[in-house]
Amino acid sequence: MSSQGFPRQLRLLTAGDYRRVFETAAYKVHGKGLMALASPNTLGYPRLGLIFSKKNVRRAVDRNRLKRLARESIRHRQHRLPAVDIVLLARRGVHELDNATVHRQLHGMWRRLEREATRAAKARASDTPAADRR
Repeated sequence: MSSQGFPRQLRLLTAGDYRRVFETAAYKVHGKGLMALASPNTLGYPRLGLIFSKKNVRRAVDRNRLKRLARESIRHRQHRLPAVDIVLLARRGVHELDNATVHRQLHGMWRRLEREATRAAKARASDTPAADRR
């Protein structure tokens, strides 16, 4: 994937995709007003699903703004992120944050997710005997 776009293949599209992430979430990353659950996938690239409910973000204009910021953030970091399916959830009060703060929160969350996934991959590699790694 050399483009910086956000095509359909980078999105979680079905209810089954979302359900799998909720049931098998290996990583949980918090930010101010946001939470990301992630589960490893075998596709070789990250996929993103967004859940911004009316209960937590009342106005449609705020939900759309936050979704746009999340898509933009993942679009720029997609090449550095591990192969995981991510569900990004909004919490109460996130609509009060300005765009720069939301962008910083997302950037920090993606860095922590990347670090956790790298650490887990190294732990899995060190757990397997040398004969199995060949």
